[in-house]
Amino acid sequence: MKQSYRLELTTQGPLYPPSEVMDEDGNFVVIGAINRLSSDGHTITRWGRAIVSCDSPLPPFGDRAPYRILEEFDSDTPAHIADKVLCTLPLPLPCSNYPMLFAPDQFPDANSEQRPSYPFHKVPVPDIRAQDGRSLKTPVRLRDWMTARGQLEVSLSPTGKDAHFNFDFQGLIPKTLYTVMALRKKDLDPDQPTRPGPLGMPNVFVTDRDGTGRFHACLPDPFPDPASQDANRIVNVVVLWMSYQMSYGGAIGRFGFGGDIHAQLKLKEPSFSEFITRA
Repeated sequence: MKQSYRLELTTQGPLYPPSEVMDEDGNFVVIGAINRLSSDGHTITRWGRAIVSCDSPLPPFGDRAPYRILEEFDSDTPAHIADKVLCTLPLPLPCSNYPMLFAPDQFPDANSEQRPSYPFHKVPVPDIRAQDGRSLKTPVRLRDWMTARGQLEVSLSPTGKDAHFNFDFQGLIPKTLYTVMALRKKDLDPDQPTRPGPLGMPNVFVTDRDGTGRFHACLPDPFPDPASQDANRIVNVVVLWMSYQMSYGGAIGRFGFGGDIHAQLKLKEPSFSEFITRA
């Protein structure tokens, strides 16, 4: 069995923080699911694009509240938005309610660190020297981010125990490090969330000078029968740009959503229901 998917452009992981990318004014640049107030006073969530204030209301993990939207835009992005210089989120992460350590063995105190927001091209990569030849030297603007495209093909092994994930990418940030994350059904469970993990090991790739890349992973039993009590199926995959240009073994990052990992491509909705694997 084989199925193909088109990955969607995004700047967002979960709903909080609203984006994993900021502008130089400290506002979230959101391409993804946007929380709004409906006419009957309820919070509704629809895919869109907007500049969102970092002082938007923050509900408990698992709940939603309307974002404070400063300006909306569409695929015909106006120049004053398309020219925005993209930055990391400061630490601790603003407008975040996700109770997770991403690299608990390596960095158990990561959630207590304090760092400013950095333009992507000025992130202080640890131990780097001028003579080491840093590739990214100029600002990454929203118009550069928005050229990303990706295709995914998923197929089962003949035994039905494993699944192969094959990716092709175009328009990513050239000559930089990316990682691919597996989002499982229980990773965003409000009662007992599981830690998001890599899609395969190693889960990194480096783009070429044109921003093109390829990635393959084979995972054991990623789609167990949903009727199984302990089934924690992969329901989405997220392509993350690594602003510190580092990988972390079995962790997808050190600081989490927007601190050092930045979602650029993913599937709009939970997927892969057509697949069932077995241990």
